[in-house]
Amino acid sequence: MAIDITPCSPALGAEIRGVDLSQPLDDGTLQALKDAWFEHLVLLFRDQDLTDHDLVRFSGYFGTCDKAPPNEAANKLSDGYSPDLPEVTIISNVVVDGVEIGSLGASECAWHTDMSYNPEPADASALYALEVPEAGGDTAFLNMYKAHDALPDSLKERIGGRKAIHDATFTSAGGLRKGLEPPTDVSKAPGAHHPILRTHPETGKTMLFLGRRTNAYIVGMDVAESEALLDEIWGYTTNDDFVWTHQWRKGDVLLWDNRSVMHRRDDFDPSVRRLMHRTQLKGEVPFYTG
Repeated sequence: MAIDITPCSPALGAEIRGVDLSQPLDDGTLQALKDAWFEHLVLLFRDQDLTDHDLVRFSGYFGTCDKAPPNEAANKLSDGYSPDLPEVTIISNVVVDGVEIGSLGASECAWHTDMSYNPEPADASALYALEVPEAGGDTAFLNMYKAHDALPDSLKERIGGRKAIHDATFTSAGGLRKGLEPPTDVSKAPGAHHPILRTHPETGKTMLFLGRRTNAYIVGMDVAESEALLDEIWGYTTNDDFVWTHQWRKGDVLLWDNRSVMHRRDDFDPSVRRLMHRTQLKGEVPFYTG
């Protein structure tokens, strides 16, 4: 295949033209895509027409597809879309016969890293747009290499070797996960403990690794000190110069490196249908402290 790789922004992201993801990829094309992925962190493929099997096959070129996460609405019938693979999650606000067919609804989603509340977060995620609203529901991506590089050396020294709790209580849309209660003490919040500075196993670069800001806590610190330090870190992190925002079209596929980017979603009119199919790749190569 003759492919074209065009950066989406100075921060991150690249649009890939000339690749039909409904077909198997040859070795040369796959290597070019992997090289582009590690350079640009998020790949965009437009005008795709995929089955769930196609989406899983494509995702699997970059790692091992995981099963859909627990405690999330997934794999339910919806107006002709019937995922028959356990690796596929429905992301949607659609309600059929009073039942939500997917996850995350129509509200705004905070900055997050997928599945970071687990000991081994997902290496990557892919999202395929089946139905999208004309306005709203955009997804923004944040380059965590650039966020790391923007930190003053003194701040890097203060957080070097430290870990943070990635709270498992709430989803990125603010919903309470089944069986959990909001923590009254963030130092005891449920969730994995991850180094704040991490080194990417493929690129060798160091980045910030943050989960949702809500209920985050830096292990071993006084809660007030942790809150102040997290606010300082986030003050450098959410810089518009590090962000690219994608406006969805039907047929778009996005693949992002969950280790080196965070993402968030804008809200949209809940009366307008939005339907995405999602896969995620297992966290297989351990990070190590930067």
